[in-house]
Amino acid sequence: MRHRMVGVCALAIMIAGAARADDKPACSPDVIGSATVQSVIDGRTVTLDDGRELRLPGIEVPENDGNAAAARAALEKRVAGQEVLLLQMGPDSDRYGRLTAGLTLDDNEKPVQLELLADGLALSASAAANTGCSVAFLNAEKAARVAGFGLWKTAYYAKTNAEDPSGVLAFRGHFAVVEGKVLSVRESGSVVYVNFGRRWSEDFTVTTLKRNERTFEAAGLPLKKLAGRRIRVRGTVEERGGPWIEVIHPGQIEIVEQP
Repeated sequence: MRHRMVGVCALAIMIAGAARADDKPACSPDVIGSATVQSVIDGRTVTLDDGRELRLPGIEVPENDGNAAAARAALEKRVAGQEVLLLQMGPDSDRYGRLTAGLTLDDNEKPVQLELLADGLALSASAAANTGCSVAFLNAEKAARVAGFGLWKTAYYAKTNAEDPSGVLAFRGHFAVVEGKVLSVRESGSVVYVNFGRRWSEDFTVTTLKRNERTFEAAGLPLKKLAGRRIRVRGTVEERGGPWIEVIHPGQIEIVEQP
């Protein structure tokens, strides 16, 4: 009888442990330190009490409109003057030497970036290295977009269609989320071209280096099979005849409609 009870208790402990593991949020990066936020520069950049400038990874925020001010105000209300925990979410710094880390007020809370995304004050970017957080960020952005929160209230952000090259070019030099139906996928030299129109010199195009194809395939996004599918692409818009976004990470492409 005693052995049976021991077995039952062991099973109960295993089940409880599994339940706790299942309850752990998908986006739960490791805590790597703590600091006090001295000031908020913009919707994704703060200054810490030790003088370091910190950039929130995994999101982009508007730069020059009312949404930029709203994002800054929301972040300021949340973290200004507060002691925060720093979260490991990719490289320790960016190319400008700024510290990059997520922020949260409590170890049991989600990264503050998720709040900005859920309120429609930020765009999900593929820079978040934590896969669980990348998915959570996209889901939070999608919910805000469907609800029409924040920047998604305006056609400028909500209706950035690949079929409207001039509309996409309005974001030249800035991060954007562009949606449209892929017309064709072609290779030329070391580059893969995902075309949204027949006139490459005028229409929207997405490119990546051929060496990146395996990375996309491993993520379930074989580039050559995108023709005919409606996708959502995120990245910085440049101009090469027509508007153009270069993708290097699978997180930059979502399939929103199967053929």
